[in-house]
Amino acid sequence: MSLVDAVYWTYAALLGAATGSFLNVCVVRLPEEESVVRPPSRCPGCAARIAWYDNIPVLSYLWLRGRCRHCGERISAQYPLVEASTAAIWLGMALYYGPSWRALEGAVLFSLLLGIALIDARHYLIPDVLSIGGLAAGLALSLLPGGVGPLEAAGGAAGGFVLLWLVGAAGEWWLDRPAMGGGDMKLLAMIGAFLGPVDTMLSLFLGALTGTVVFGPISLKTGKLVPFGVFLALGAALAFLFGEPLTEWYRAWAFG
Repeated sequence: MSLVDAVYWTYAALLGAATGSFLNVCVVRLPEEESVVRPPSRCPGCAARIAWYDNIPVLSYLWLRGRCRHCGERISAQYPLVEASTAAIWLGMALYYGPSWRALEGAVLFSLLLGIALIDARHYLIPDVLSIGGLAAGLALSLLPGGVGPLEAAGGAAGGFVLLWLVGAAGEWWLDRPAMGGGDMKLLAMIGAFLGPVDTMLSLFLGALTGTVVFGPISLKTGKLVPFGVFLALGAALAFLFGEPLTEWYRAWAFG
């Protein structure tokens, strides 16, 4: 390992941890339709403003033993877990893809998917600021070399939205009630902008498969709706990492 590699990996992990810190703000505030900028971070117990030195990702939580400096209120473990997870995402992409635009593309996509999955799992909600903002990010990143090109990104975004809209319309006709949320359609459009048409289809298939296997029995027993955004996010992550070998395996199996 060279010094340059060590600096690059360290920078990726730190940038990921900082992204995770902001992601925590989004996960908490967006479902409540609150600004992610103002007011500054505050203790949920005493409302005291959190100083910058108490807001360092992961480290501050460990130093304060998971409690507010002012009132001793316990702070949710979600905060360091999301920060550490996002740091791992960015470091993993840096290790896997090296210093490339593909690493940045994967880090941005996986960070968005993590935030969306957390919010959808809790609130059955996919905020437009993440899905549509992610769509814009995917289209912008398609202009860079090494990944999906602009035409593929646009085609994947449009195709993903239309495909899920058709699925929702067919489901509503069959069940006589709404079968697909608009947030899921925007999410698949975002995924399409990052992955292109083929891997968008794969994301939908993998998301539907895992959702049916993992949450289907729970849904049948409890009547709870499937938080499909969680499983679309999982499908997109698998398609990003393993889309090409999975597609080649399917072609070999289906067409010899």
